Amino acid sequence: MLAYIIRRLAYSVVVLFLSTVLVFVLVAESGDPLAILRSNPHVSHATIAVREKLLHLNLPLWDRYWYWFSHAIRGDFGQTIAYQPVGQQLWQHFGVTLRMVILATLIATVAGIGMGVFAALRNGRVGDRASMTLNFLFLSIPTFVIGLLLKEFVAIPLNQHVNRIVFYTSGEQSPTLTGGFFSRLPDYAAHTALPVITLVLITYSAWAIYQRSATLDAIDSDFVRLARAKGISPGRVLTRHVVRNALIPVTTVIALDFAGVLGGAIVTEQVFNWQGMGTWFIQGVSTLDINIVLAYLLITAVFVIGFNLLADILYAVLDPRIRYD
Repeated sequence: MLAYIIRRLAYSVVVLFLSTVLVFVLVAESGDPLAILRSNPHVSHATIAVREKLLHLNLPLWDRYWYWFSHAIRGDFGQTIAYQPVGQQLWQHFGVTLRMVILATLIATVAGIGMGVFAALRNGRVGDRASMTLNFLFLSIPTFVIGLLLKEFVAIPLNQHVNRIVFYTSGEQSPTLTGGFFSRLPDYAAHTALPVITLVLITYSAWAIYQRSATLDAIDSDFVRLARAKGISPGRVLTRHVVRNALIPVTTVIALDFAGVLGGAIVTEQVFNWQGMGTWFIQGVSTLDINIVLAYLLITAVFVIGFNLLADILYAVLDPRIRYD
């Protein structure tokens, strides 16, 4: 297993390097960050030349790439077009998004696996049909629609009914928030609840559908029938043979969908006015701020590759038949 992890890490480094080359070329060729300045007749050529040098736009493409990459692996992501350090902004916005994404992923994983197993055990009955109807409903509704519906029909009526704010509909925290972590926790929870619920609803439904299908396949397998024939208790058959084997394909889906969760976070942050990675990324795209876009895409690539490696490791834990020699 250790040798396999080392090989996969080496392979992941190569994939990450190639992805940075591709992303850098696409982003660098997408537009000129100084186009607005160049079109302004009141800005001198000398000023534009200084800006180009500060942002390294005067260098050839591959020199620019190597300068960015060699600094990025050391944690230096350069400067924005407003001469602010990208790294400082990155970790600030990343912490905001991570608060939402981690909670949503954990809840969606538990809910998706639980609902999938529940539906499979009641295959063809009312519980199965009801849960699958809800799953397909949430899967088909756009993220921003779910967010707006939660704000309009859950948060606002509830806040008015109890005559106090239970769920905030905008921002990741109150502007005047002070004190330590535990004193801030209720405010964080009130701001985080609706965005997390939005992400959970659009994420868990697909995982529940996959889990239901995988569980039904496991129930009809020969090794489950053999276990029942040996007189093993139904609970042990379910947990040790059905669910454990059904989790193997779902693990891949959850790992690959982590990038989709980050994508859903971009829309969710816009709906709830969170100043996280998604909002920061959109600002970078709209202003053609290359270093912001590159930093976001690099962090996303690291997480996607890391979660795929984690899925491969979990295979051996879930299925003893899988060995990596």
